Amino acid sequence: MQILDAEKESKIWPLFRLGFRVFFMGGALFSCLAMFLWLLSLSGMAVLPGVGNPIWWHAHEMLFGFALAIVAGFVLTAMQNWTGIAGVRGWPLALVAGLWLLPRLLMPLRGELNPLVITLDLLWLPLVAGMLARPVLQVKQWRNLFFVPLFVLFTLLNALSYYAAFSGNWLLSERVFVTTVLALTGLIAVMGGRVIPFFTANATGTDKPVPHPWLEKLSLGTLWLGVLGWLLLPRTDGFNSALALILMVSALANLVRLARWNNKLARNIPLLWVLHLGYLFVPLGLLALAAALLNWGISISLASHWLTTGAIGIVILGMIARVSLGHSGRTLEIRRSVVIAFVLLILAALLRSLLPLLAPGMTNMAYHTSAMAWMLAFGLFNWVYWPILTRPRIDGRPG
Repeated sequence: MQILDAEKESKIWPLFRLGFRVFFMGGALFSCLAMFLWLLSLSGMAVLPGVGNPIWWHAHEMLFGFALAIVAGFVLTAMQNWTGIAGVRGWPLALVAGLWLLPRLLMPLRGELNPLVITLDLLWLPLVAGMLARPVLQVKQWRNLFFVPLFVLFTLLNALSYYAAFSGNWLLSERVFVTTVLALTGLIAVMGGRVIPFFTANATGTDKPVPHPWLEKLSLGTLWLGVLGWLLLPRTDGFNSALALILMVSALANLVRLARWNNKLARNIPLLWVLHLGYLFVPLGLLALAAALLNWGISISLASHWLTTGAIGIVILGMIARVSLGHSGRTLEIRRSVVIAFVLLILAALLRSLLPLLAPGMTNMAYHTSAMAWMLAFGLFNWVYWPILTRPRIDGRPG
């Protein structure tokens, strides 16, 4: 791996020495702010003066503002390990982080239809794609080229979401947002299959389960087919039934896949059980979306939160807690406050996804308590990890 000399590294502010630092911290802080503004908006307060559709803003910003910032930080960092080429750092990283941040700050004031907001927001994801493509092409590591078209897909979905907002087409907005949720879930399924069994085997001194090729193809293939189907298929009873069947097959395949990852060995290790539990929300969320398509007593919005607050939120918190320690030269040991954050986020997912189903009269309370639990969980992460992410590695190495 190419290593920067100490003098050159010391001139870079630690926050911009690798992608995980600025995007993990920025994404986590932004999620707290965005959830706080959403909570105030739900309470009837005019805290988004420029925004025409607060529901659109909430969905867009939690996906394209929060979740994709964390994904960008993860892959920009991991690409260094995968390719052996030094990761993006310094002013190029600061530039792409700034392009991510500016639309987040401007949108509440200028609105989702502001040309400057839209232009800035459509720039940062293609830049990340280019930064990912360079080392992959340089070493011809085609397996990891997967992330480049994925970020192009997210850029197209982002552009389509703005088009839906401009045209006032909420059905199109919902279709785009759920497609994005499924694509993020597909990414979790791909990366989860790589790292969760590996982390579990390393931490417990056991053998990593050998993947079944047919199960991997079935679980991932049906999930990505569901992504395309949700975006492109007409909304008729026949097509809805076919798409629901695809999601059910994917849910069952991913549940079997998860069951093979030695879950029992993770019970006493928080950095493991949070990932296993987070991944459990993947098949649960896919089943919920299938039920919504079949009109089995659950709305698409409610079903999607099994994946957003559940799978995406929990896996993200578990991964950033672990990756931040490893890439800052620290041992994989977490404070009790971080374990509390894990529990709070699982509680947030259950409150947001399950309570409205069991007690529809408590739906409003579910929204508020879930949002508060989310803010507390990521607030605890920010409090514990601020010194870790904003200071140099403790072992003196670059990164």
